[in-house]
Amino acid sequence: MIKHNNYNPVARSVKFALAASLCISAGVAVAQEQPASTTAKEKAVEKIAVVGTRSAPRSIGDSPVPIDIISGEELNKNGNSDMLNLISTTVPSLNVHTQPISDTGSLIRPINLRGLSSDSTLVLLNGKRRHRASVISFLGGGINDGAQGPDLSVIPGIAMKQVEVLRDGAAAQYGSDAIAGVINFVLKDSADGGSIEVKQGEYFAGDGASTELSANIGMPLTKDGFVNASMQYKNVDATSRSVQRSDAQELIDNGNTSVAPLAQVWGSPEIKDDISIFVNAGLDLGNGGEAYMFGNYSERDVRGGFYYRNPHNRASVFSNDDGETLQVVDTSGAGGCANVPISGLNHQQITAQVNALPDNCFTFFSMFPGGFTPNLGGNITDTSLAIGTKGEFKNSFLNGILYDFTGVVGRSESTFQLFNSVNASLGPNTPTDFETGKYIQLEKTFTADFVKYLPVGLYEDLTIAFGTQWTEESFEIVAGEQASWEVGPYIDQGLSNGSNGFPGFQPQNAGVSTRRNYAAYIDVEANVTENLLTALALRFEDYDSFGTTTNYKLSGQYRINEDWSLRASNSTGFRAPTVGQANVSNVRTEASQGKLFDVGVLPPTNPVAILKGATELKPEESTSYAMGVVYTGNDFFITADYYLIDVDGRISQSDAFEVTAAEIAALKAAGVQGIDSLTSITYLTNDFDTRTQGIDLVANYSMDLFEGRSSFALAYNWNDTEVTRFTDITGEFRVSRLEDDLPKHRATFTWSQSWDNWSLFVRSNYYGTYQGVAADDDTRTTDASAKVTFDAEVSYYINDNFAITAGAQNLFNTEPEKLSDAWSKELGAKYYETSPMGINGGYWYLKGTYKF
Repeated sequence: MIKHNNYNPVARSVKFALAASLCISAGVAVAQEQPASTTAKEKAVEKIAVVGTRSAPRSIGDSPVPIDIISGEELNKNGNSDMLNLISTTVPSLNVHTQPISDTGSLIRPINLRGLSSDSTLVLLNGKRRHRASVISFLGGGINDGAQGPDLSVIPGIAMKQVEVLRDGAAAQYGSDAIAGVINFVLKDSADGGSIEVKQGEYFAGDGASTELSANIGMPLTKDGFVNASMQYKNVDATSRSVQRSDAQELIDNGNTSVAPLAQVWGSPEIKDDISIFVNAGLDLGNGGEAYMFGNYSERDVRGGFYYRNPHNRASVFSNDDGETLQVVDTSGAGGCANVPISGLNHQQITAQVNALPDNCFTFFSMFPGGFTPNLGGNITDTSLAIGTKGEFKNSFLNGILYDFTGVVGRSESTFQLFNSVNASLGPNTPTDFETGKYIQLEKTFTADFVKYLPVGLYEDLTIAFGTQWTEESFEIVAGEQASWEVGPYIDQGLSNGSNGFPGFQPQNAGVSTRRNYAAYIDVEANVTENLLTALALRFEDYDSFGTTTNYKLSGQYRINEDWSLRASNSTGFRAPTVGQANVSNVRTEASQGKLFDVGVLPPTNPVAILKGATELKPEESTSYAMGVVYTGNDFFITADYYLIDVDGRISQSDAFEVTAAEIAALKAAGVQGIDSLTSITYLTNDFDTRTQGIDLVANYSMDLFEGRSSFALAYNWNDTEVTRFTDITGEFRVSRLEDDLPKHRATFTWSQSWDNWSLFVRSNYYGTYQGVAADDDTRTTDASAKVTFDAEVSYYINDNFAITAGAQNLFNTEPEKLSDAWSKELGAKYYETSPMGINGGYWYLKGTYKF
């Protein structure tokens, strides 16, 4: 019978079942509730991280490198059920931004561990590599520009047994992406019981209402296995932290009654029919063998706002001379239509001139007299399936070797839609809603992992782990409908082609790009003495795109006495450019100096990008150093760790470069299509190096208090990033964003109190100073002040099965840094978008839970 919840030290096959595919060492940081009779040191021993070693999983006090363990119960002590928010409120070195008006970044938000990009953190599910999302962040707040990380929001908290956040470089064990660390999501594996949760919440501002239904059930799979299934379904309304734009208000004051009361909505997007199903299963095959399978199906519809298009001056739609005249085209092709002068005229006068135009003369002002605001929508579908078997060879020369064979397939599909927009080059025949195409990310990974324990006269058997991995990654661009990219008949009369705000993907850019790589590794771990643990890992990888790389990791822990120990690590790492980063193309809209500009994002191998200095992408390379101390005496658990991470050739988005009419003509003559409306471009590049250093401090303490049991947890992170090399391709503004957008200091202090029928949870969150940035504009920045917010939750247990909970995040509705009145009205937004505490303010929630 498989042991579902406890580690069995006798059975090597079960021990390997927990650890065989993992090869980093682990420690722990976050307190969990325990029975009142359990001491702090005993609780520490019970916190076991399956991520971290190919030997037996280690307790938190015996780890050479730090990891935060967040229990499933603690994840549920949050009003917001988005996994990104759940883990960011618990791990101070992990940051997540709200993404208002940021193109595809609104659909899948990126994370930042230790100040590095989202794709510098490797994500595992049950210890197996998780596939990336199909969305690439083009407005990623500087740090995530061009990043392509996994979509964590599909993972429901109710499915989690625990989450392990390794805060140390691990590319030598896992391969690409583990420069900043590793997050391992461990699914529940109980064969019985379950729970149902119903949650309702809303922001204090009266918007963003969310309704959620979650369920988990464990079932036996014959008498020797289990199936554990989880489901989450939710709907979340959009939020608005908007003000009326000054240009829209000026139009209203000038008599224009067609302008909406809020010309644009600046806030979190609407999420509809968000469903996520995760299943975890295992079956004891006898003779030390086990089969396992886990996977998910997730889907949601997301819709968010774009910038307002002013009916007087939006370039290449309404006007081409900044509002002096309205652009008028001749639908007959005779070319006899003159532009309409509008400077200094009121709305009625402008309307009268437009109404007096001949039938063959058309201006978009007649279709949208109040302007228009596009909405970007997307359907995000995420699926994965892992199947494997593990156990111990029992005979021949393989006797005593533990094995784990796994195949994993993951797929992410993002279908994009644009509403309330135009393809101006089609003139009056343009549709206003568009299917703009798809991105599809598909990954297949097959691994063979082996572990052998050898008695060599040390304190414990020497652990030798070795294995191979084969991966195929593909990125597909599916063309949008013809109207979304078509170059219409009015392109030569000054109107832009493609759906305005998010042009559809063109057929010549559509297709599938594929890359394969294989890896081999060896990982040796030894308790040399009772007090000294050492580990060495070596990994070789061969990519068919850029060649080979070899990396190492050396780590160790020395126990000074029963209470104190020292730990340290040194490693090299790499992050391979994704197939999507090497081949993606897109157009984004930026606001600068009160105007909107379309910026093309091109592959670095595109002739237009090469013209501006682009070269083929190469892997990032890193070197990491870390050292720390652990104390486990007197009912305390305290860790302090210093880290230093050098990354060379970081991949990010270049600055924007103007494309002249002469360059466009020359490129068109060379056969490059679909660039008629292009004014500036960016591309992904390896243009800068960084040095990131910081300190993580964690302290846990438990005691009897107020006739109940109290647990206290303090977590603090200081993180500083310096760009040590860059050129004009990156530019000084992006450097400032990399160095200053995230707060250098973050901390949380948590108090959990439990009685027989009640429990209380209070957390304070400190966010240090940071650079406030609005609309990715280097003229709209500020030194934003530090903020403190409070979260609170109280639960009443009606009986052993039923509980009701009430809580609030940002209890005192602390506001993020506000824009100046002038900038706020110009952009239609209240706050700086880089606020680390989010932009939406306080949030209350009620939850009912039934456990069985």
